[in-house]
Formats: sequence, C-alpha cells, structure tokens
Amino acid sequence: MITSFLFKNLDRGIIVVVAILLGLAVAIPALNLLTAPDHPFHVPTYLVSLFGKYLTYALLALALDLVWGFCGILSLGHAAFFALGGYAMGMYLMRQIGARGSYGNPLLPDFMVFLNWKELPWFWQGFDMFWFAALMVVLVPGLLAFVFGWFAFRSRVNGVYLSIITQAMTYALLLAFFRNDMGFGGNNGLTDFKDILGFNIQAQTTRAALFSASAVTLASCLVLTTAIVRSKYGKVLVAVRDAESRTRFLGYRVEHIKLFAFTVSAMMAGIAGALYVPQVGIINPGEFEPGNSIEVVIWTAVGGRGTLIGPIVGAILVNGGKSIFTAAFPEFWLFALGGLFVFVTLFLPKGVVGTVSAYLARRKAHGRAADADKLVAEPMAAE
Repeated sequence: MITSFLFKNLDRGIIVVVAILLGLAVAIPALNLLTAPDHPFHVPTYLVSLFGKYLTYALLALALDLVWGFCGILSLGHAAFFALGGYAMGMYLMRQIGARGSYGNPLLPDFMVFLNWKELPWFWQGFDMFWFAALMVVLVPGLLAFVFGWFAFRSRVNGVYLSIITQAMTYALLLAFFRNDMGFGGNNGLTDFKDILGFNIQAQTTRAALFSASAVTLASCLVLTTAIVRSKYGKVLVAVRDAESRTRFLGYRVEHIKLFAFTVSAMMAGIAGALYVPQVGIINPGEFEPGNSIEVVIWTAVGGRGTLIGPIVGAILVNGGKSIFTAAFPEFWLFALGGLFVFVTLFLPKGVVGTVSAYLARRKAHGRAADADKLVAEPMAAE
C-alpha cells in the first residue's frame, strides 16, 4: 500500500530527476574516490562538499514549495526549521568530541567549559546517541511548526500577515540563540566537529558518503512530496490555495489541511539542515537570519513554484551562480540576486521549469491540433 501511494503518481519528469539524483549519489563519490587527483574527471573533495550543500538547499526549497506552491502559504520562516534541524545534528556532533576538545572535558563542550558551566543542561541529554539526534532533527522543527500553525491557521491568519509572523518567529529565535546563556554556543555556534557515527568527519570517504546521503534523501523527499500533492489530499490542498473560502464552505477543515502540509514541510527543512551541518562544519545563529528565508523564496520562484522540480533546479542554479559571482564580483552579488528576482517576476512568472513546461505543453497541443486537422483534411481531399 505504501509503495503504491509513493510511486503510482510519478510522471516521466519526476522519474528522470530521481534517476539523475541517484546516479549522482554513485557517480560523484566514485569520481572523487576512485580517480587520481590529476585525472581529467576527478572531482575534488571540496567540490563534493559544495555540491552536497547545494543539494541540502534544494531540499529546503522543495520543502517550501510544498506549502507555497501547492497551499499558497508564503512562509518566511523556513530558515528557522532548517537551523533547528542543523542545531540538533550539531549537538550530536559536539557530544562526539568528548575529551578531544581544547579543554579536555569528556562531557561538556568547550564553550560550556569556557563559560564556567558545571553540568550538561537537560536539553543536551541523549544527544550522544545518533538515533536520538535523528529523531530530534524531525521532531523539533515539526513540533514548532505544528504549534505555530495550530494557532495561526485556527485564527485564519493568511497572506502577508502570515508571512510577517513567520519571519517574526525566525527573528525571535535568532535573538534567543545569540544569547550565551541559552546553551547553544551563542554567537559562535557549534563547530570543531570530529566524528559522525564513528567516522572522521574530515575524511574523504565521509565527505563522499554525506554527499550520497544528501542526494538519496532529496530523491526520497521528491518522491514523497509528489505522492502527497498528487493524492486526493493534494487536490484539496490546491483547492485551498485557489479558493480557500469555497473549500471551507464545502465542509473541509482547511486549518487541518494547512497544518499537515506545514508540519511535513518543516520536518523536511529540518532534515535538510541536519545534512547541511556536517558538510559545512558549523552551525550558528546566522542561519536564522530572515534574509536566508527570503533567499529560499527566490530559489523557489526562479525554478518555478508549484512544479516540484523547479525549486530543486532554482536552488542549484542560484547557489551555483552565487559561488561563481561572489568569487568574481563579491560586492555586487546582492544586486545581482535582487535583479534576478525582479527579472523572473516580470518575465518568467512561472519560473524556469514552469516556463519550459508551458512551452512544451503548447507545442504538444499545437502538434495534436495539426494532426487532427490533417486527419480531417485527408478524407476531404480524397473526395
């Protein structure tokens, strides 16, 4: 039953993207580990981590597309869910350091020793176990989204007001995590990681494995999201986006429909954050910056919201361009990003993937019309 739910609604485009991601999960590590550094097809380790970071961003954009593209909820707070998932993973990685820290304390992370903490806070308990940390990666963002959405959707907060309060939530978390007495490293955050699941986090093989995990997770979440939006629930979700009042009038509990999508989206964002942290080697309150949530909106809009594939393409294109552009013209990147968003809004309102899909659909419809005209004209010519 679960297999049928996940795979029965996959179209050719989704299958191709999933196949590409699974192929990359094998090909990139192979080109990194099995080829010599001077080989023309060798992929350096730093690029493996960079590509893995792009995939986590793509997963974050896909999470936003579920609520914005299919439910009409423009969330400006997904950076908060991403950062919470990252902090949960960072806490596990900090607990793995043990006595190898600068102060040699087997229980307390270095920043706690520096701040004269005498014992490990209660909310750090259990993070020495990977299964517990993995559970918190999805539960903490999911619980926050559930509680926030419960009150917001029951109060029928919509549109720009909902966007503003999601950003306010993110900014409040930013201020809280900056405090040293919160127990999350303050401004410096969590860093200096050593191991993950017993493997050296800086090792070439570990970097390759983290990339593969990111690619496989993105492919899995793409399949799951496709199954959700193309199910009966997904049709109601789109109805809420297009005509919420009418959907409510038909007897649907709109707040429950929104709440489910919002919670699932937050969990996906938390998973993206958990995969991001070991690949970049740090998590700090800067990840809560409201500007980060706005960037996710830009990735989704550039790729094409409501297309599933579009946010993945948009996240990779924009962040790839950012890496190139900031190296050449670092002071102009924000202007280029703003200009790109304006250009897409004015000239590509459906995004890159949405525009290409619409063009192909028009060509296909034109071809069918031409074939139909030809079938009608041939008997008439014979007569």
